[in-house]
Amino acid sequence: MTSRLLLIDDDARLTDMVGDYLRRNGFEVDSAGTLAQGRDRLRTAPYDALLLDLMLPDGDGLDMTRELRANPRTRRLPLLMLTARGEPTDRIVGLELGADDYLPKPFEPRELLARVKALLRRALPEPQADDVLQFGRLEIDLGARQARLDGQPCDLTSHQFELLTVLAQSPGRVMSRDQIMDALKGHPLEAFDRSIDVHISRIRAAIEDEPKSPRRVLTVRGAGYVFARKQDSQDSSDGGF
Repeated sequence: MTSRLLLIDDDARLTDMVGDYLRRNGFEVDSAGTLAQGRDRLRTAPYDALLLDLMLPDGDGLDMTRELRANPRTRRLPLLMLTARGEPTDRIVGLELGADDYLPKPFEPRELLARVKALLRRALPEPQADDVLQFGRLEIDLGARQARLDGQPCDLTSHQFELLTVLAQSPGRVMSRDQIMDALKGHPLEAFDRSIDVHISRIRAAIEDEPKSPRRVLTVRGAGYVFARKQDSQDSSDGGF
């Protein structure tokens, strides 16, 4: 089945070039030049991923990201930010609000294509993966691609679920950022922008509700992260984040 993308960007020349390139590579692409047009398209048609510019004539893409992540219908829509803003703070804010990836302009079309494909791969269900990892009140359902605390779904993006799974499948093992990137099978986020740290922070907020539950994802200063075994999770001397 052909994946359908929505590109929201007011740069008509860029939109035409990106749209043509993605169509040649097998995607259906709709475009919108304003947030209002983008909202209308999202209301009337289903999309497999969203490519969103941050600076638009009628508002900021960050505000739309907040809206999408607050709406149950679009909360898990894979979202790639495209923007001329190159400051690390802008990237971090976008990721903290729920974007799955971030690509600064100008960019290579092949890199955009690789990132879009990676977004869609992570969003695909894995019907043969029916295992459930159980850690006290926390369960990680690999088949449903869902983490639950006391049976209630945790609010995680597709990428955050994969990152949590990588750590939880090796409890007690310290993993560096490079090892995590390798385990995520070529995810294109660059380690140097500390995007993994941002996602870890979001994961903690979703799966931990201290003091009722212990810390699960611990920071090991200078080394990386570890998903705590039951006996380790009471230890909060990881140095924090």
